[in-house]
Amino acid sequence: MGFFKEPGRTSSRNLARLQALIWVLIYGGLLTLLLGVFTRRSDGPLGWSLTVVGALVAALGVVLIYVRSRLKEDR
Repeated sequence: MGFFKEPGRTSSRNLARLQALIWVLIYGGLLTLLLGVFTRRSDGPLGWSLTVVGALVAALGVVLIYVRSRLKEDR
């Protein structure tokens, strides 16, 4: 029964969604970070903002990799 699942067990569909979210966060964060680095020349505050936001989003993706490693797949 789905109601009485063990803690830490997740369906493969949810794991696939989590993995897709992880890669979107990492690549999107790194792209935003690079955009911020190149934007700093023309607009300093905007460039720093983009750099910080991109770094935080990429770091969130890395943290989710650790969370994903702790989850077990339901069989």
